[in-house]
Parts: sequence; structure tokens; C-alpha cells
Amino acid sequence: MFAKLLITASFLLLVPVAHAAELLACQNTLGTELAERAHPTPLQLADASTIELTAGALEAQLGDEPAVSMTGGVLLRRGNKLAGADSAVFDPGERALRLHGNVRYEDPGTQIVSNTAEFAYDSGRIVFEGAEFSLGSSNARGSADKLLINQQGQLQLDHVSYTTCPPGSKDWELQADEIDLDTRLGVGTARHIKLRFKNIPILYAPYISFPIGDARKSGVLTPEIGSAGRSGNEISMPYYWNIAPNYDATITPRLLTERGLQLQTEFRYLTETSDGIVIAQYLPDDDLIDDTRHLIGVDHQSLFRNGWRNQIDFRTVSDSQYFEDLGGSLSISSITQLNQSISFDWHTDNMSFFGQVQDFQTLDDAILPGDEPYRRLPQLLFNAYWPDQLMGLTAGINGEVVNFDRDVGVTGWRLNVSPQIELPISGPGWFIKPAVALDYTLYELSNTLPGDPTDPGRSIPIASLDAGLILERSMSSGFGRIQTIEPRILYVHIPHRDQNDLPVFDTIMPDLNLVQLFRKNRFLGIDRIGDTDQLSIGITSRILDVSTGRELVAATLGQTRYFSDRQVTLPRGAPLNFESSDYVAEIRVFLSEHWNFDLGQQWGSGESGTTKSEARLQYRPASNKILNIGYRFRRDSLEQGDLSWSWPLGTKWNFVGRYNYSFRDREVLEQFFGLEYDSCCWGLRIVSRRHISTRDGTRDSSFGLQLVLKGMTSVGTAADKLLERGILGYSADLR
Repeated sequence: MFAKLLITASFLLLVPVAHAAELLACQNTLGTELAERAHPTPLQLADASTIELTAGALEAQLGDEPAVSMTGGVLLRRGNKLAGADSAVFDPGERALRLHGNVRYEDPGTQIVSNTAEFAYDSGRIVFEGAEFSLGSSNARGSADKLLINQQGQLQLDHVSYTTCPPGSKDWELQADEIDLDTRLGVGTARHIKLRFKNIPILYAPYISFPIGDARKSGVLTPEIGSAGRSGNEISMPYYWNIAPNYDATITPRLLTERGLQLQTEFRYLTETSDGIVIAQYLPDDDLIDDTRHLIGVDHQSLFRNGWRNQIDFRTVSDSQYFEDLGGSLSISSITQLNQSISFDWHTDNMSFFGQVQDFQTLDDAILPGDEPYRRLPQLLFNAYWPDQLMGLTAGINGEVVNFDRDVGVTGWRLNVSPQIELPISGPGWFIKPAVALDYTLYELSNTLPGDPTDPGRSIPIASLDAGLILERSMSSGFGRIQTIEPRILYVHIPHRDQNDLPVFDTIMPDLNLVQLFRKNRFLGIDRIGDTDQLSIGITSRILDVSTGRELVAATLGQTRYFSDRQVTLPRGAPLNFESSDYVAEIRVFLSEHWNFDLGQQWGSGESGTTKSEARLQYRPASNKILNIGYRFRRDSLEQGDLSWSWPLGTKWNFVGRYNYSFRDREVLEQFFGLEYDSCCWGLRIVSRRHISTRDGTRDSSFGLQLVLKGMTSVGTAADKLLERGILGYSADLR
């Protein structure tokens, strides 16, 4: 016969190691009433929580030392928390419940098995002897000689081991003499920590302190060890400083065996209106060049309640070779200018204002002082537009005032104002936008050559007509697909104005592309407004999957036809007299679920041939199978091929690599090859890399080894960052 009793109590059981320990507080008054009741009767206490107790047999001892013994299996249930044992003894005098034999505890995130357990109600203390625990569904598990939880939310474990390897495997294991977790403060401490891999100790710490859950805490992070190429071997030891809830810093001593000890710092802040990062790096004495080197950077943004926003983007380095020597990647080492700006902007639905001061640090020594970018001290821009005015007109105005400054060449102020009127007309599947504008520009110049004007100006009317259609049909092949045809034309007329007296502060001739094809001014910048009488024609076609909305094919072809010669040029440029631009085409095709192809092509008519070409083919039959093939060509400039992949070799090994080759220079720009090993609870990455690390073509080699202990940390170089940057579609998450 089973005795079943419902007991009202304040009972909150919490026990995990890696999660915030939930406190098991048993603070009810059971007394001798437990033994005197033959049927379940709830005791109504203050918190009205209920524990359901089930036992195979119950034996009560009354008198001066009352006690209740339960055998034949004991089960305690409260909500989704369960505790059970072969037998239990309830001692009202000591206000404790002792469980014996196959003691187990379960909740949705934790399981504990032990030999014995004791629940002391008054103190709220729970002690498991010889406990084994598992956490969640991630294979995280461990054991402890003693696991103690008290009412204050403190958890103590003696002689602990922990791993994420499945039962039967201990490829890696964390061992500690003692671990204390304070769930109220969100802080844990451990003494005599050993990290063993394949039963070989690889890390040891006599004492560590760490956060529990999402809480942040100051402390040493995982070190990074590897090769830094020409800089020798590298050892980095990051220290995280939790200054305040909204401030923190990471301080990283970085030892480069060929250069010396570098200090890297990153300070982050977050306030009610602002956030940002301040970066500082300092190498007091580079042994290779016998000089001090540094980097300072600020990224800041403030959003004020009145709608204004402030941004700071500032970088400066001690010398032009800083990123080549200490940056670590080809893309970083190829930086030629560092932006240094402070800006303010304000936006409404119809108006916007932008103001900034801006400077640049030039890093490429091959750039002459006369070719360096101008400082803007300051630059002010204003834009406004008013739709749905009289007769459906849209009115707008763009304005700019900027002072260009530089140590060499002409400097001065530029004022530009451009009012415009547009009449947008549209219907289902079509639109027409005739527009007229007047561009007015005035300069106030210094440092001009003798005889050159100091206040040149320009006033040019601009007329345009933009029109397009969007047509669609259901494809006869069916499969729930539709095809669109979207023709578009843009006619622009800008009369010629002599602009040879105007300086060139920030204007260039951009490459031709589909965006540039439908711009009114062929120059990027307003120091030149290109005279033209032209018609740009483009057509786009898409194939769409109706059920998902996915774009299966998108293809665009366009060209500009010119009805007159173009006389306005940049300095040392020649007038343009060709009757049409190159053709520009782009196509993107999802060949199947696993194949996609992108092609961009620019070519001239007749025998001029291809001007630019970019192509990429990706094959991805599974999330861990990626093959990318790329090609880039620009006439008289570059021709490169790029091959990258991440491909399994069996169930545990993965082959990764990239090969970037310049056909024009007949040399490899970057190559790396590597192997990944992925087991149930750990992974390994080995990567060998050789690349051009400086603008003058100097090569560098490195070797990376990264050991990933799943659910714990990684040891070695950050090889995953290199793979994510170099292989399109690669994910560093091991299975």
C-alpha cells in the first residue's frame, strides 16, 4: 500500500554548476503532523507552494524523538523538479530530510545523481555526497565528492571534474580542488584548476575567479599563441576589466619575439545617449626598426533627444608601415588613408542637415603631397524636399558649404546650391519622372597661380526624364514561377559650361556600373558637372518563385547613347567623342539548390573587347561543403583568380584552403591550406599561410594551430577568423 502526502512548503531546488544555481530552500514547519496523518492533507503555509511526496511504505516513530522512515522508493515533486531515492528519513527534530540510495534530482536543465543527500529546512542547506551532474542537452557533465547548496544561493563543490565529452569519453577535462559559486553576486571562484587534454595537463591556475551565466567579471581571458610571420612568434594574454555595468576594457600584452612587447587596449562605454570604443596600441621599442610605434582609434556615436546625432571616426598610427608590420592581413596592410572626422547630423521626414570636420592620414609613401586628399574644415550640407505640391510637383533643394584645406596647392571655400522640381507620374507597372534643376557653384580660393581667378563660379541647368515599366507573366513551364521584364530609360541634357578655371577638390571619374549608368552627372563630386545630351537604356529581367518569393534569376543589361561630344574634363583629361558607353551587364543565377552563379561584365562595341569582368561560382551541397571559384579582370590593371573551399574528408576531418593568384603578375597573392578535426567535444585547426603583407610585395608566412574545447574555450591562434575572412560562406562553428 502506498502512502501519498501533499505537503505545503517553501521549496525551491536549484543545483547546477554552469547555470545560475537555483536555491533549494526548505523552510516549512512539518513537525509531528507528518506522522499523524494517514491520508494526504496539505499544510497551508504563507507561500502556498506544494511539494508532492510519494513513498512505497512509511513508518512513523512518535515520542520524544519522532522520525519518519520511507522505503520502497521515494519521490518528491514540485512543478517540473523531481527528487527521488530508494529510501528517506525525515527527522522533525533536526528539521531535515535524508535521502539514501540512488539519489537523483532532475529539472529541465540539470540532472544530479549521488549516493546520499540531505535537505536541512531551517538552514536551507542541501548536500549531495558523491554527486555526478549533467547540464542541459550539451553533454556538459561532471562529478564532485561533495556538492553543497545553501539558502544564500552559494554553491560549493569539492574535488570537481567537468567536461562536455559524452559518457565514456574524457578527451578533455577540467579538474579543480574546490569551486565556489555565489548565485546572488553572479561570481565563481576556483582553486587549483587543471585543464587536461588527452590526459595531458595543458593549463594550470592556482586560483581563478569567473562570472556565472551572463554576468561580467574582470579576469584573464584565454591566451593566444602562434606565429606572426616576420614579427616572429606571438603570445597574447588578454585581461578583461569589468569597470562598471556600462564600461569595460580589455588590456592585452602581446609579445612578438622579433619586435618586443606591445600593449593593446580596448575601452568600451555605453551611456543613455552615447556608445563607443577607444582603441590604443603601443610598442615602446620595435627591435626590428629601433623605434616606438603606436595606434589610437575612436569610434563614437551619440543620439540626442532633440534628434541630433554625433559621430566620431578617428584613426592615427605612428608610421606608414604600421599595418603592414603589425596588422596581420593583406586587406589591412593595403590601407592607404585613415579617416579622422567629427560629424553632426539631423533628420526629419523632409529635411536633413550634416556637418563635419574631416582630415586624413596618408599611409602610402608613394602618394605625393599634391595628390593627398583635402581636409574639410568644415563641411556643411543641407537637403530638403517637399512632395505633393501644386499640380503634384515635388520640390527640393540641396546645398553645401565647405572649406578645403591642404599644405600644397589651391585651397578655399566652395558653395553649391541646387534647387530642383520634379513631376512624378505613376500607375500600376509604370512611372515617368520629368525633372529640372539649376546647379549653382561659387568658390573663394587661396594659393592660386598668378593670373588665375580667386572667385570663379558656375551655373548650369539640368533637365532629365526618367521612365520605366514593370511587366510580368506566368511562365509556361509552370512550377509556380513568374518572369518580369523591367525596361528603364533616363534622358539627361546638360549644356556645356567652361569649367577649366574651377579647382578639383573632391571630384573623380568613377568606374562605369549600373548605378553610374543612371546618374545624371558622369563625375562623382560637384567640382565638375559633365555636359551631355544622352539617353541611358537598361532592362532587367527576373524569375521569381511565387510560393517563396525567392529570386531565382536576375539579369540586367544597360548602355548609354550620346548625341553630342562631351567637352568638360578633369585636369589633363581629353574631351570624349564616342557615341556610346560600354555595355554593362550583371546576372545572378541560382542554378539549383546547391549552385549559384554571379557575373558582372563591361565591354565595348566593335574590337574594344572586355573592359571589366567579375565572376563567381559557388557550389554548396551542404552547410559544411563549400567550393568557391572567382575571377576578376580589369583592363591594364589586374587579372586574378580565386579558389577557396571547405570540404569534409570523412566524418571528422575537413580540408580548407584558399588560392588567390594574379595572372597579370604571375604570382600568388595569398594562399593558405589547413585541416580541421572535429570530434564530439573538441576540435583542432591547423593552417599554413603565405601572403603578400606589404604594398611593395614583401611576402610573409605563418603557421596557426587552434585547439577548440567545445563548451569551454580555444587555445592557440585565432585560425577561425582567417578562415571566415578568406572563404565565402565558411562558418567557424564546429559541429
